[in-house]
Amino acid sequence: MAYLLLIIGFALLIKGADLFVDGSSNIARLLRIPTILIGLTIVSLGTSSPEATVSIIAAVEGTAEVSLGNIIGSNIFNLTLVVGIAAMIYPLKVENETIRKEIPFTLLASVALLVVISDLALQGFNTNLITRADGFILLLFLVIFMYYVFEVAMKSRKSSTVETIPENIKWGKSIFFSLLGLAGIVIGGELVVDNGTKIAYSWGMSETLVGLTIIAVGTSLPELVTSVMAALKKESEIALGNIVGSNIFNILFVLGITSVITPLPVNTKVFFDIKAMIILTVLLLIFSRTKYKVGKSEGLILVLSYIGYLIYVIIRN
Repeated sequence: MAYLLLIIGFALLIKGADLFVDGSSNIARLLRIPTILIGLTIVSLGTSSPEATVSIIAAVEGTAEVSLGNIIGSNIFNLTLVVGIAAMIYPLKVENETIRKEIPFTLLASVALLVVISDLALQGFNTNLITRADGFILLLFLVIFMYYVFEVAMKSRKSSTVETIPENIKWGKSIFFSLLGLAGIVIGGELVVDNGTKIAYSWGMSETLVGLTIIAVGTSLPELVTSVMAALKKESEIALGNIVGSNIFNILFVLGITSVITPLPVNTKVFFDIKAMIILTVLLLIFSRTKYKVGKSEGLILVLSYIGYLIYVIIRN
């Protein structure tokens, strides 16, 4: 029964995120926000909502290790498999601002996370913990990022013309789909956490491992679907903007909010995963600087990197 409920939970997460992204993207268009900013903000926030729901529910229900593992696993999945598959379908064009500011900001958020969890090494505490104070620091970084996005949005609206809004995009319909999608995400997230944890225990897996694998992959499916669809439609700005924005929201918003609700214990094994996430972010930055695009061969390298990482994590457990 747990397996069936887990599948239903994932289905609700995916469909809920799909509706939420569509509704939110249409709201963004009605507000006349440029395409790249839709990917960086509305779409990435929508596709990050499963991670947020799962992590917050896990923290409230006392399985906080799932929260951190879920976020790190999701970000690694995004950086490798999602970007890789999207780039293999259609090379991803990278804007100059993305290389100079947005990917480096993702790197900054990852390094900040490594710093706030290193209580034993940096402060001599007995345990590593993401405290409520750490959570507020992460949320402060998020405010800085949102201020940057707001500034870019204002400049874009002044300097360029925005696409004509189709007649079928209406405020009422867009808000309804957003709320319906959000409901699916919340219900699906609870089913995924409850049943994913039960299955993990029955397999003898740790909470951290199930967060890094089963739940991370499940909650990252909206990013995968969104970016693949964007690549198929040759909307590479949305595809890459979605991943970069999603990873920033995952670390700064999701972990920030979750740790404010309840301090998050840190499994020592997670340090390797965070360092891997930082290395993969640097790799994406290097790939992005080659002819301002992530090509098919580079996409293949990213996909193979995820397969290697997944094998290591399973053996490590």
